Amino acid sequence: MSPWSAALLMAAVLPLTAHAQQRTTPEQFFGHRIGADYELPNYTKLHQWFITVAKESDRVALDTIGLTEEGRPQIMAIVTSPENHRKLARYKEISTKLAKADGVDSAAAAAMAKEGKVIFWIDGGLHATEVLGAQQLMETLWQLSSRTDDETVRILNDVVILMTHANPDGMELVTNWYMKESDKLKRTTATIPRLYEKYAGHDNNRDSYMNALAETRNMSSQLFIEWHPQIMYNHHQTGPTGTVMAAPPYRDPANFWFHPAMITGLDLVGAALNHRFVLEHKPGLTFRAGSNYSTWWNGGLRTTGYYHNQIGILTETIGNPTPMRIALVPERQVRSAGLPMPIEPQVWHFRQSIDYSVSANYAFLDLASRYRETFLFNRWVMGQDQIRAGQKDTWTISPKRVAAMAAKIQADRGTVAAENRAGGPRGGGVAPNVMNAVANDRYMAELKKPENRDPRAYVLSAAQQDFPTATKFVRALQYSGIDVHKATGAFSANGKQFPAGSWVIKTDQAFRSHVLDMFEPQDHPNDFRYPGGPPIPPYDNAGWTLAYQMVIEFERVLDGGLTGPFEKVNGITPMPAGTVAKGKAGYFIHASVNDAATVANRLGKAKVKASRIPTAFKDGDRTWPAGSWFIPAGSAADRVVADAAKDLGVNFAAANSKPSAAQAEQPLRIGLVDRYGGNMPTGWTRLILEKFEYGYTTVYPQEIDAGNLKAKYDVVVLTDGMF
Repeated sequence: MSPWSAALLMAAVLPLTAHAQQRTTPEQFFGHRIGADYELPNYTKLHQWFITVAKESDRVALDTIGLTEEGRPQIMAIVTSPENHRKLARYKEISTKLAKADGVDSAAAAAMAKEGKVIFWIDGGLHATEVLGAQQLMETLWQLSSRTDDETVRILNDVVILMTHANPDGMELVTNWYMKESDKLKRTTATIPRLYEKYAGHDNNRDSYMNALAETRNMSSQLFIEWHPQIMYNHHQTGPTGTVMAAPPYRDPANFWFHPAMITGLDLVGAALNHRFVLEHKPGLTFRAGSNYSTWWNGGLRTTGYYHNQIGILTETIGNPTPMRIALVPERQVRSAGLPMPIEPQVWHFRQSIDYSVSANYAFLDLASRYRETFLFNRWVMGQDQIRAGQKDTWTISPKRVAAMAAKIQADRGTVAAENRAGGPRGGGVAPNVMNAVANDRYMAELKKPENRDPRAYVLSAAQQDFPTATKFVRALQYSGIDVHKATGAFSANGKQFPAGSWVIKTDQAFRSHVLDMFEPQDHPNDFRYPGGPPIPPYDNAGWTLAYQMVIEFERVLDGGLTGPFEKVNGITPMPAGTVAKGKAGYFIHASVNDAATVANRLGKAKVKASRIPTAFKDGDRTWPAGSWFIPAGSAADRVVADAAKDLGVNFAAANSKPSAAQAEQPLRIGLVDRYGGNMPTGWTRLILEKFEYGYTTVYPQEIDAGNLKAKYDVVVLTDGMF
């Protein structure tokens, strides 16, 4: 048994009973205070600390939510009062019912809100070079498990806290790299030798809408399937220069898909944090225009929650185990609405950042405790609003539509003015204000054209050629808690016929915002520093539509009343098995099927050569497009085909004859260029190559400099950011 397997087993059987032995302090366990200068415990030590605290405290249970990409257990501590621990299943049930909102009326919601506990998520370590996040988890766990003051006891009675490490692999790498120097003054988190998440590095916070990484899937399952926290707190670094921490509320633009209570909810939690910091004499907190963080994009660990009616908090805080200095930014020495208490330039120690982080945790937890029923009930209200919006004609107004309406109004004003100067079309003239009043309904009708309604449902036909990729898209939605239906028989929508096995995703569900955002293109508002001036760069991605990125064929259904032989899919759907029809010569795969490449790679390993047909061709009565695949018949090929149909969902059609233009595919010797320290686009490319079962060799600059790459590789792949 590996050390990680042993630790996983130990975590699974930890008791919840109180222990008589004396509590182990952080100083006793680590040999120093958490946040001590030049000290940085790694994930192995953090995991052992969590196990120790859970053994010694009846407030803490330890769960493993899955394995990381490198096979480490990803842990989550569940922290609450001993009494609450005995009712966790009930509190999880309440949280789920209120979040999903379906079939729950206001009276039942109010009763559950009165009975339930706020589920509050705190994570750390997502970006492993931002070392504060993981370290504050260890200190916060200690304080919540050991303090006996009234505030802590009240919080533990009212709140179930999920404390989750977001990137164990990265923490192990970065902290070991920092601590490798015996000379403390030489310790640094810079110049690490590879990406601090196996594939994505810093981009692991760009994955929460795709769920491509194991760590993301582990956390998405807890956030949107298992626990449904009402509030989640995502710790990051680093704060804007001349400050200590950037916090909510955030600057514009706010996305127009999610519920407006996300905007006001962030105002609420931000006010609690900002007010507490002032009264605790913790200067240097900034918000709104004081930083560049907005609520526009979907895909980050805290932003995806907005599309699930979940208040997502991001803070960015300075701090490093190597002492640093707060820089002087003259304009940030003046108090403002976004910086109530400026901070003077000074030497800054890591422990100070730990204290700020713990205070931030307590500020939000205190608010969650005081407004426990409100947060629970409001989650239901937002879910109900989204369900009802999906049950009627609804328009989500985007900037482009408003701009078109404004242009129409402006043009009409010019026409009215000209008519007035000429005495009007009937000689009497029309008062502009009367014209505008009469036109309002017409303009709004233009804005709300029937064809611009939000869809009531999306249909992904099982007849599309690359249905396996459509299913991968559905699985990504399911990890995000989206309800999906499968057709058990044929049905019609928009006057079209769809076969059994098609996916149906309705928008009358609590997480409607996420559904719409995954299918519809984004329309980022114009955001200029001043009229005619340069744009303010978006905080992160300005556009994303997963259905477009994955080239999914889907049908928008705008009218209500879509019915059919639909059954709701429970859990994450397995890949539907593909069909296999063997012809005299072998098999065909359609050109558009992405996993045909996986099949070809498997065939290559079985010493069978698949062929690609470069031109369109006919086989019997069926015409095949250029790029389609031919697989020769044979026992080895038959085994690969049968397995691929089962686990990849690929459809294989009968080939009566081998096309004369077929070109045998040779296994490629692929060289993937990378650099020491890692390159994120290269990491994502590695993930793609491995998902489709390509063999490859990593090529570093020294090998390129040596030359003669042609002797070793058929293809050399260079990604963005390499040079």
